[in-house]
Amino acid sequence: VQLVESGGGLVQPGGSLRLSCAASGLAFDDYAIGWFRQAPGKEREGVSLSCISTKDGSTYYADSVKGRFTISRDNAKNTVYLQMNSLKPEDTAVYYCAADFGTPCPGYSYAMTYWGEGTLVTVSS
Repeated sequence: VQLVESGGGLVQPGGSLRLSCAASGLAFDDYAIGWFRQAPGKEREGVSLSCISTKDGSTYYADSVKGRFTISRDNAKNTVYLQMNSLKPEDTAVYYCAADFGTPCPGYSYAMTYWGEGTLVTVSS
């Protein structure tokens, strides 16, 4: 199983980025796919920022990103996306996607089975 994130980069405050998480080696039928982040000098957050069920499309958003981030999936491409709008400097972090079979969102860091390597998002003027 492999998860590969892409789409990170440098963006000004208020800007947007779309992250992608491409999954291979797993049947994209009943997974919780979550996005987690680790800010500089901090531990990775224990609960996902956002999570989606590949089974029924149900979603979860942490309060810190609700209304700004949108998660979606393309089951045909085995890919999950995170559209991030109105980015703030405090959103600066390495963003990871993670997957766990048969569990509901929101997705907890300790329970996720598969992890990507992460993609860096820097929000700065």
